[in-house]
Amino acid sequence: MTIKSFRRPDEATARRATTARRIDELGPWFHNLRIDGIATAPDHFLGDYPACKWAGFSQVIPEDLAGCSVLDIGCNAGFYAIEMKRRGAGRVLAIDSDPHYLAQARFAAERARADIELRQMSVYDVGRIGERFDLVLFMGVFYHLRHPLLALDLIREHVAGDRLLFQSLQRGSGEVSALADDHSFHDWDVFDAADYPKLFFVEERYSGDPTNWFIPNRAAVESMLRSAGFRIEAHPEREVYLCRLAERHYAAEPPPV
Repeated sequence: MTIKSFRRPDEATARRATTARRIDELGPWFHNLRIDGIATAPDHFLGDYPACKWAGFSQVIPEDLAGCSVLDIGCNAGFYAIEMKRRGAGRVLAIDSDPHYLAQARFAAERARADIELRQMSVYDVGRIGERFDLVLFMGVFYHLRHPLLALDLIREHVAGDRLLFQSLQRGSGEVSALADDHSFHDWDVFDAADYPKLFFVEERYSGDPTNWFIPNRAAVESMLRSAGFRIEAHPEREVYLCRLAERHYAAEPPPV
């Protein structure tokens, strides 16, 4: 009779097995992260997302964020928060309203040995944080909100200390033209122009997602950022903007806490 010898799996193999099991338990994933070499969403419909997105605009964020504080609003599984820590950011606070995503982010941060604070909060709660951050990330959240301009006002009023990195899904025209400061009450045609700022309201679903509420065209994104008090400094990718603090619109009321 042949006696088979069994070897105890080494530590790395055991860790990968534990990681694979935990990734499965925490699924489904929207961020395709690589944790211990294992992809969390290898069949993502957008490809290697958000790494493929990050590659198109990462150059507008300093390679060295030493001493900078970062707030990641709507952090999902933590891809961007972890990237900020990799660039040496000091304090990184990541918030999301969904405990499912926060559990993923907690696991991913632990495995990456990234010291990130995680809180369950929505963008409408940022007034309770009580501090301003050198860099605020507001990526892929805008079009999931029923009150998108309020969200920008709250960020400007309560947590943005210097820079805002913003990204939103866009549809409609990508053209932007200078608009007059005012229009006659009888000027209806201006609203039919493709490059007029527009938010497309989704009553039911877009791309199967019932939380896709308002999808802007490019003109709407840029005008709403300005209205909330942000100056666009860079537009490195179709949906992404790096902004600095500026004056808020003269007619804007201070938002509630």
